[in-house]
Amino acid sequence: MSAPVSTMKRADRAAVFLMLLGDEEAAQLLAKLGPVELEQLGTAMCALGEIDQTGIAESLADFVTEADREILPKQDRSAQVRSLLERSLGPTKAESMMQRIEPEQRPRSIEMARWLAPSILIKLVEGEHPQVIAALLLMLEPEPAAQVLSELPATVQSSVVARIAKIGPISSQVVEMIDALLTQRIGQSFGASALKLGGPREAANLINLAAGTVSQTVLPAIAEDDAELAAEIKDQMFTFEMLFELDPQGMGRLLRDVDNEALVDALKGLEEEQRGLFFAGMSSRAADGVKDEIELRGRLSMDEVRAAQRKIVEVARALKEQGEIVLGADDGEFV
Repeated sequence: MSAPVSTMKRADRAAVFLMLLGDEEAAQLLAKLGPVELEQLGTAMCALGEIDQTGIAESLADFVTEADREILPKQDRSAQVRSLLERSLGPTKAESMMQRIEPEQRPRSIEMARWLAPSILIKLVEGEHPQVIAALLLMLEPEPAAQVLSELPATVQSSVVARIAKIGPISSQVVEMIDALLTQRIGQSFGASALKLGGPREAANLINLAAGTVSQTVLPAIAEDDAELAAEIKDQMFTFEMLFELDPQGMGRLLRDVDNEALVDALKGLEEEQRGLFFAGMSSRAADGVKDEIELRGRLSMDEVRAAQRKIVEVARALKEQGEIVLGADDGEFV
């Protein structure tokens, strides 16, 4: 039977509220009670019969009333949040999250480092102790951290990896020390001027690396708000250098649609090794003919070379959209 509202005691209402919580949350609250409180609450929970909606509403209202009388102190609020995050995320990720959410904190160089290219990070940690490098890598995303590791001297790589494997909790003092180091190194490398981050090229690189149909959804959405920006990103998505990744079969398919004059002008601005990637998609006879034309071609400005390369990129873009060649990331599915 439903417990009459008028007969519910404070312990009964507390018991109902507790039973409305999930098991884990209820267990955590019970763990904070003393023996006497536990006995009273446990007795009430065992004695409760069926609770109707009125009883549930009264129990919740009682909780709200008590909550209105309480004041959550601001003192050590950041410490409380940090403690909760450390229990759920671990000390390293918790520190990184606190750097993002903690109020009235100056921007940290560690947070800036998360946005820097691996080639720049390498310069910032050059000559540092492996323990410092290991701690920093743990605060980065896995992919850029792996790139930084691969660029370290071979004699340092093993020391860094060994320390990552057994580093344990990172104290706030170590984080502050790394932050100070990065601040100093960034100042030495770039001065007081702001770092230039982002831009159409960086956005295009992200889209090129993204799996699936990101470009088909992201670019049209951007174009609705800023058609010019979408065009700039699209231009950067297909660079001439990307053609160097084509296999001979793909290169051969591309060259069948490329104007010979544009090809000669485009290749004239390349090193011999890079030209060889294009020659690999031709027959020996065709390659020899193009080599001869390159030798006979007069001097060209870099603007003329780039214009020819852009023409080839446009052909490559069309072939990619038709599924004739593969450039950049794919969707990871093969048949």
